Amino acid sequence: PPNRARFLPADETQVIPIHVLPPVPHAPEGETEEEAREREGAPGGSRGILRAAGTMAVATLVSRVTGLLRTMVLAAALGVGLVNDAYNTANTLPNIVYELLLGGVLTSVIVPLLVHAQERDRDGGVAYAQRLSTLAVAGLVVVTAVAVAVAPVLTALYGIQGDPEQVRLANWLARILLLEIVFYGVGALAQAILNSRGVFGPPAWAPVLNNVVVIATGVLFLAASGPGELTPRTISSGQVWLLGIGTTLGIALQALVLVPLLHRAGVPLRPRWNLRQIGLREVGGMGLWVVLYVAVSQIGVVVATRVANAAAREGGLGSSAFAIASLLFQMPYGIIGVALLTALVPRMSRAAARHDVPGVVQDLSLGTRLSALGLLPVAAALTVLGPALATVAFARGNTTVAQAQGIGAALAVGAFGLLPMAVTLLQLRVFYAMKDARTPTLIQVGMVVVRVPLLLAVPALVEPEHVVAGLMLATSTTYLAGWLLGHVALRRHLGQARAGGTLGPVLRMTLAAAVGALAGWLVAGVTDDALGTSVAGSLGTLLVGTVVVGVTTLAGFVLARVPELREPLTAVRARLGRG
Repeated sequence: PPNRARFLPADETQVIPIHVLPPVPHAPEGETEEEAREREGAPGGSRGILRAAGTMAVATLVSRVTGLLRTMVLAAALGVGLVNDAYNTANTLPNIVYELLLGGVLTSVIVPLLVHAQERDRDGGVAYAQRLSTLAVAGLVVVTAVAVAVAPVLTALYGIQGDPEQVRLANWLARILLLEIVFYGVGALAQAILNSRGVFGPPAWAPVLNNVVVIATGVLFLAASGPGELTPRTISSGQVWLLGIGTTLGIALQALVLVPLLHRAGVPLRPRWNLRQIGLREVGGMGLWVVLYVAVSQIGVVVATRVANAAAREGGLGSSAFAIASLLFQMPYGIIGVALLTALVPRMSRAAARHDVPGVVQDLSLGTRLSALGLLPVAAALTVLGPALATVAFARGNTTVAQAQGIGAALAVGAFGLLPMAVTLLQLRVFYAMKDARTPTLIQVGMVVVRVPLLLAVPALVEPEHVVAGLMLATSTTYLAGWLLGHVALRRHLGQARAGGTLGPVLRMTLAAAVGALAGWLVAGVTDDALGTSVAGSLGTLLVGTVVVGVTTLAGFVLARVPELREPLTAVRARLGRG
């Protein structure tokens, strides 16, 4: 039967989970292999991929921008000190618990079971989806109750200790925010059922609603704040409840807005307790390897959060600043890299299914080159303009200019890891396309083995005010290691197939981006002296530097004869000629 839905398996970025990625849109009903090749192009060809990736990038952009606005408002309301560290740690817990129990298995294992039941059962898989949802929600309710009961243990595990008032605040918030576990599960199950039945639009927009609710919560928090410094001791009980309920409400609405759509999709919400026919044995080894993947990746998250929280107690920036720097770091990938993967993986999966190793290698090479084309200019700009960007975005309210510049400096130090992160995740997708969940887990183990010692070495090598920058450096270095480990593993699995000319173009693009960064650094030095490092001065530096880095890097790409630029440049020349 035709493949009704194509899903990307789960992944983990090691800093902030972004494994809840947009699903791959399904092929049109009854589409043949030849029609799919005509629509998406042959392996290694970029025309269809660029068109599809552009569409996904536009759809993803709104969610990413509202997510950034949400973080900006919360930084203004809470600062980046002990209060935000307590909130950030508490708000991370429900996501982590949910992912360990359901998130990774959902996208890689449960969704295919839903699709299979839809094609196998006489009722189109409706009863199966209801039984599976009933079991999952019941389990999540139990897990949520246990997590709320042991909230102090969880916050201590992530490094909230030492300051009694911060510990009290973090535990208070955790007991409220851990209720999100149920809503994460309900939302993910609803999205999975809708996606398996060809409904992709509303689930993609649901996170925007969550961001809007939290932005409103942050604005209300600012309005309710009185004079004086915001600390774990001075924050009022009303402010704590506002923060906890507003954040939980955002996740709840993100999930519940999808529930009415289930009835329209032919799967009305109805509990079914006949659990014998769920067929969980079908999950098999792949589900186990995915769970292990998520669990191993969390080791790095725990260590990084503990180190950052310890630095905050010694006067440096803490886990909230690290989370903000990581968010800024991941945004370009979230817009460009995710869209690219979403467009590329269906074709790659089809090539893997027919054992077309050259086709898989050609698409992997294409994905690497397109990632470099989109992300290297951004990495160059962030390396030079990180402090200016963070100052413009976050230096307001309870976050000072100095703190914002510290976040920007951390972003600049780690910006080189942007392309390695994208390529590492692309390589992992290749293994999932080949139905191999074991190798990604082993690669993740290798990355954690590299990352944890680096993270632990940071506070021993640098002062507390530079710990967050050190954590970003360690994380990006880990992605370099992941790229190397993935390359070695792919060579073993795919043999000596030609990579389609990847190394040369990527090196030329890297050189062009380095020249662009140098030009931007020279100009930023001049504008900093002329305009200063205030918010207004940083805005001027950001605008001028972005133009210089962008133009210089693009010119370098043209001179380097990057293959993927030939077609767009030819189209531009043709249009100018007609004009």
